[in-house]
Order: sequence, then C-alpha cells, then structure tokens
Amino acid sequence: MMRYGYWMPVFGGWLRNVEDENMEATWDYVKKLAIRSEELGFDLSLIAELNLNDIKGVEAPSLDAWSTAAALAAVTHKQELMIAVRPTFHNPALLAKQAANIDHISKGRISLNVVSSWWKDEANKYGVGFEQHDDRYARTAEWLTVLNGVWNENGFSFKGKYYQVDNNSLQPKPLSRPRPALYAGGESEAAKDLISTTCDGYVMHGDTPGTIAKRIGDMKERREKKGLPPMQYGVAAYSIIRNTDAEVKKEIERITDVRPGSPGYDNYQQWLSGTQMEQKVSLEDYSVSNRGLRSGLTGTPAQVEDRIGEFEKAGVDFFLLQCSPQLEEMERFADTIIRKEYA
Repeated sequence: MMRYGYWMPVFGGWLRNVEDENMEATWDYVKKLAIRSEELGFDLSLIAELNLNDIKGVEAPSLDAWSTAAALAAVTHKQELMIAVRPTFHNPALLAKQAANIDHISKGRISLNVVSSWWKDEANKYGVGFEQHDDRYARTAEWLTVLNGVWNENGFSFKGKYYQVDNNSLQPKPLSRPRPALYAGGESEAAKDLISTTCDGYVMHGDTPGTIAKRIGDMKERREKKGLPPMQYGVAAYSIIRNTDAEVKKEIERITDVRPGSPGYDNYQQWLSGTQMEQKVSLEDYSVSNRGLRSGLTGTPAQVEDRIGEFEKAGVDFFLLQCSPQLEEMERFADTIIRKEYA
C-alpha cells in the first residue's frame, strides 16, 4: 500500500513567484496542518532544515527544523516525523541525543533525512565550514558512524578525520528499534554509494516513473551486492488535482512563471553549482522546489490515480507531496485519492 507524506511548509510555501501562498511560516500554521493531515490520512511529514529561506528569499522567515519537530511530536499521534539533518551543522553525538529525546516525545515516530548540504552562502552566514562535494560526503560517512555508535552502544569511542568521541554515554537510547530510520537522497556516485551502504531509505527528487524505476533498480542492485536488506523508496511530487485539463494547465502556468530577479533565482544558480545532478534542471523545474512537477501528479483524479499506479509498479513506497496552498490542496488530495484508496 502506498504511503502518502508531505513536506511541512517551514518556508511559508513552495512557489518562487508567488509572495503570499496563504501558508505562513509560523508555529500556528504548521501545528494546524500536522493535526489536520493526520485526520486526512497522511502517513508522514518531512521537516526540511535550512536556516535561510531559499524559496521566498533570504530575508523571509523560515522555521527551525529541530525545535519544530519536537513541538510537533507532542501534538501529533500517528505520523512519522522525518526530520532533515545536515552533518555540517550538527555534532553527531549531540544530535543523536536530541533525536533520541524527540523519539521518546513522539513514542517512536521520528526518522532522519540526512542531507549533505549545498548552500555555501548559508554556511558562511552562520559561521559553518563548507567543503567540496565529495568531502561533504566523507564527513557524512563519519557522522553516521558516530550517530549509530552512540545510539546502539554504551561506551562508544571513535577517532576519525572529522569527529572524535571517547567512551560516550547516551541515555535514554531511542525508542525506535533497531534505531530511528535513516533516509537520504542524492544522484552523485558518492551519494549513491554512501546511501546504499548506510541508510534505510532513498528519497528522490521528482521524475517520471520510468526514470525513478531505473534509480530504484540501481539502488537495489547496490544493496544486493553489499548483502543488505531492501530499502524504502520515496519520491517528491507537486500535486495539482482539478476536474478538467484546462484547469490543470491554468494552475501550472500560474506557478511556473519564475524569472531572473525573483527571490529564489540567485539561490537556483547556487543550487545548480553546488549539486551533481544526473539531468539538467530547468528554471521551470526549480520553480516549485525538488523538481516536483516532473512526477506528474497533476490532472484529474483518475489521471493522478493512474500515475500513482505507475510509480507503484516502479517500486515506489511513498510520496512526499508539495502543493499550494498546502492545507486546501491536501484536503483535495485526500478526498480524491487517499480515501478512495483506503475505502
């Protein structure tokens, strides 16, 4: 059965050309969304981590991922809370302590989405070192070794290039067994090798079912060669459900009108230079974040339902949806897709 998740709108929206999407970057809004989304049948929420707002511009507000996740853990009951974490911004042993505490607050519902950073300006503005692409992944590999070590062992010690811990004591251990799930995404060789070795799930930017099937096949082959169990596979998608093709086309035109000079345009240029992608990413792709339109969850309810079926055949286990305005569009998605599927 497909699982349906969504990106928590900690940036106040997903559109780089619409200033006010009626989804403020406030605790009141995300609390309301989280509680209602559980009622609608959404299974998980991804809480992104950026200290600057790359959607609405660096001067716009954005919510901190970890304090927001802790608060959401206390007001939700069923949803998995997938918290993004960037090793360059967190000492791994201290982060493991925070995560274990939130895992207890949530009664075992947290997971981590490990992100090896891309935004050099953000790191500079917050006084954090920023390394080259493959060096960031080398750091992440050590970071995960320490994270798992202090979660699973008493008296764990480690001495590496980036991190050292001596006879660590972390109590209480996480409730989740054998530990909170680890997800990550990335299309470079360094990313895919690390993820296939250390993580429980692979999350992908939006793309066609055929392209996603190839990526899943590649990761499955890597896991099998390493003698590791199957992974979970998730895909980002931007959802637009309307009654007619004309209404869908009109909405797509509204949300992809991004031009040089828009708040997110400079960040788009930095993102291109700071990542290693398998395919060229157009400004239209970038306009709604995470290439979500490529997934094609746009159309009439029947068309979207058929598209979801294609992703299921490709091996996808869950979606991470973005839409705007988030709550209203998630209500529509639940009415036409989730409730029908679970009926």
